[in-house]
Amino acid sequence: MAEFTLPKNSKIKPGKHFPAKNAKKPRTFRVYRWSPDDGENPRMDSYEVDMESCGPMVLDALLKIKNEIDPTLTLRRSCREGICGSCAMNIDGTNTLACTMASADCASGDVKIYPLPHMPVVKDLVPDLSHFYAQFASIKPWLRTQSPAPDRERLQSPEERKKIDGLYECILCACCSTSCPSYWWNGDKYLGPAILLQAYRWIVDSRDEVTGERLDDLEDPFKLYRCHTIMNCTRTCPKGLNPAKAIAEIKKLMVERRSA
Repeated sequence: MAEFTLPKNSKIKPGKHFPAKNAKKPRTFRVYRWSPDDGENPRMDSYEVDMESCGPMVLDALLKIKNEIDPTLTLRRSCREGICGSCAMNIDGTNTLACTMASADCASGDVKIYPLPHMPVVKDLVPDLSHFYAQFASIKPWLRTQSPAPDRERLQSPEERKKIDGLYECILCACCSTSCPSYWWNGDKYLGPAILLQAYRWIVDSRDEVTGERLDDLEDPFKLYRCHTIMNCTRTCPKGLNPAKAIAEIKKLMVERRSA
């Protein structure tokens, strides 16, 4: 029987432990650490945080660790309101936003925090999203028209506007795409749930005039059809969106235009 193992330089090792002094309500956060500069294997450092003097969200704990315990910890964050998507990471086994995930909602015991899975790591909790953003750019995510520009804005009826509800709210945090096994194995060719949801947002926008061209661009065995409706994307979306449904709707449009 074949046995598989990770390369030596990718095996996660035990890291440092940072105990809390005189903590009234301690909780341990185990955080993935890796730097491209030291040539060392990744490790899991553990930090005891006094929740009595810490905000309620996981991001609050991470910032307390960085500001008061270990300034070498590297992470992304910006808005702290679930809008920018910067602090997306894997927390307690789920891809989510650190700023909207309450520490109290994590399972009892240590809180384990990793960068988004199956992405190259820049450092610690920071993934390299260059390829993800290049895929986003490939769908041309802006209003594309062929008719002359009107003197005022391009109008939509309330019904037409409603079609993009559940789509425009996507913040491109990549939680859904990095939870998708099809994207793990075929991320070089498969666009993934986040990008396909964004593509559908423009396909159904009544103001856009190149629907056929957008569908042509997605008519590909890998770009669209690697989706196997596993539903991890919908389950993990921190904004409560349904990328799997958007992908299914694109597939329906493909079938409809073939039979038209």
